[in-house]
Amino acid sequence: MILHIDMDAFFAAIEQRDNPHLKGKPVIISADHSRGVVSTASYEARRFGIRSAMPVFQAKQRCDHLKIIPGNMKKYQTASRQIMAILASFSPSLEPVSIDEAYVDINGCERLFGSPEQIGMAIKNQIYDRLSLTCSVGIAPVKFLSKIASDMNKPDGLTIIDRLQMDRFIRDLPIEKVPGVGKQAMKQMTLLKIKTLGDIHHFALPILTKKFGSMGQRLMELSRGIDATHLSENTVRKSISSETTLSADIKDFETVKQVLLDHSQTVGRQLRKKGWVCTVVFIKLKFSDFSRITRQKKLDDPICSSAAIFDEALALYRKIQLSKKIRLVGVGVGGLKDKDAPFQMSLITRESRQKKQWESVDEAVDTIAEKFGTNVIKKASLNRSIQEKKNGKQN
Repeated sequence: MILHIDMDAFFAAIEQRDNPHLKGKPVIISADHSRGVVSTASYEARRFGIRSAMPVFQAKQRCDHLKIIPGNMKKYQTASRQIMAILASFSPSLEPVSIDEAYVDINGCERLFGSPEQIGMAIKNQIYDRLSLTCSVGIAPVKFLSKIASDMNKPDGLTIIDRLQMDRFIRDLPIEKVPGVGKQAMKQMTLLKIKTLGDIHHFALPILTKKFGSMGQRLMELSRGIDATHLSENTVRKSISSETTLSADIKDFETVKQVLLDHSQTVGRQLRKKGWVCTVVFIKLKFSDFSRITRQKKLDDPICSSAAIFDEALALYRKIQLSKKIRLVGVGVGGLKDKDAPFQMSLITRESRQKKQWESVDEAVDTIAEKFGTNVIKKASLNRSIQEKKNGKQN
């Protein structure tokens, strides 16, 4: 049996726990009160139709007495570590999926902790007793069903799908509830009149692979209660990114360049702190009409220098033909590896030597920032930009 745990409105719940004035109130977490997006919405806020990723201005239109909290990621990370420690005390086979979500393989734990239901309740009780937070738990014979089960009775729910129930549950499961079935896939599902996961049985595998690609094989397996994905106990973070919703929509190249530089430094600093290098650099832009694009590049050699990340991000941005103003800019890296792990290097060039030199400079800057704060030392161009903004306000 696989257990899936999902914390209930995690960030908002922590703020409500720590501030009695927020209890029972509609609360959202967002770094920007006017131009940001909703990171997490409390269940009181969700009753107004407010949800994650919704622009804050729309959330305020739906609820005029909405409480907007900037959030505290360090506090949330501390709580997450405590939760993962509780889960690890029940089973060593643990896969954290995100800061507030994880899978636990509870096979063989019955002798110590009782039935699956008893294990689920014990986990819920320990989390509430130690952190005053609720969670929803799903337990099923296969991984994908445990995740679906945890979402069925939120908040503070416990849902178990045993082997005797599994076939009927799969037969009646709405196809849009299956992980990985998004808007594009649903268009094909509608054309094929597939309404439930059980309906997949009516189609041969060649038809499914023609319509859904590699996902066709997985849909066939899931419809038969087969989930070949196993728990990954040594999950490695897939990417690091930093983004900002701008105070005003912009199209000016130099301003965007400064934002890209600032985020490249932030991302590079996080990379080096973890002892990682990256093999992919990407940028994200959201426009004034809320449409968005991402562009990425796979690198020949791994990097962790902020200057190298910025060069790649800027090159990606230069290739974009802008027709609309920009409201959000982000920079990120992927393909993360341990810096000391062996990997194939290309021929040493003047450019690669310069990247290594910049890495040494960045490491020195990181040491200063760690001791005195990130605002103590900045790129000269960023300092000039900040000063120009101050002078503009004074004028």
